[in-house]
Amino acid sequence: MKSWTTWFEIPATDIGRAKKFYDTIFQMEVRLMDFGGLKMGMFPHTGVAGALCQHESYQPSETKGVLVYLEANPDLNEVLDRVEAAGGRIIKPKTQISPEYGYMALFVDSEGNRMALHSNA
Repeated sequence: MKSWTTWFEIPATDIGRAKKFYDTIFQMEVRLMDFGGLKMGMFPHTGVAGALCQHESYQPSETKGVLVYLEANPDLNEVLDRVEAAGGRIIKPKTQISPEYGYMALFVDSEGNRMALHSNA
């Protein structure tokens, strides 16, 4: 079956702060790049790719826009447990979607974006 997601961009007002937040909660390294005014922080990837983006045209939002679900297998609580210490806020704890679709949680990142996590267990 076709994957409908090929790329995502998460707005940031402070790319360094956003990098530190995502590095901390996912225990990985976001790679910073500057494209002449558009600052990006690339997530490590092998399939679907995404980035943090800082530019005047990107505005973080807790209530508007698309909701991105980030994969947090094997158990999203491992990631969610690091959100508040990294400067974010949990707005929906781990909740079962259904036995076949696994679990989800919602948080607000360091930039003010509403984001989601998904795991199978």
